[in-house]
Amino acid sequence: MRDQRGFTFVELMVVTAIVLILASVAVPMAQVTVQRQREAELNYALREMRTAIDKFKDAADQGLIPPTELDPGNEGYPKDLDTLVEGVSVANDASGRKLKFLRRVPMDPMTRKAEWGKRSYQDRPDTSSWGGQNVFDVYSTSEGTGLDGRKYRDW
Repeated sequence: MRDQRGFTFVELMVVTAIVLILASVAVPMAQVTVQRQREAELNYALREMRTAIDKFKDAADQGLIPPTELDPGNEGYPKDLDTLVEGVSVANDASGRKLKFLRRVPMDPMTRKAEWGKRSYQDRPDTSSWGGQNVFDVYSTSEGTGLDGRKYRDW
């Protein structure tokens, strides 16, 4: 008998079956990990924008933002998200200094766009359309559902 090297067909089939079983377990786990990461990014983006909106409101309440920068009836909230990025002039400051609250409008990781749903102070809390008076709150426009069972737009 001559010396034979290599694997038999049965050995190759067994190894292939084991690799397929491991891959079928790994792929769903990877998908959940990716979704969990995107949800963490969504939480961070929402927290960042809501904090900026609150800081704008605090600055308006403290009189740091001149009334000329605020629309009548906006309750001291920014008129849009771009106002948080562009900034507003500081009241009683001749140097022209601006208060800025965001470096940029973050991207929604669920829709992969820098477009967010907005609610004004005058809107109902559960509304899905923006009244346009000011920006009191933001939410994701994604129709997806999170790992916790809540819709992303309700976060």
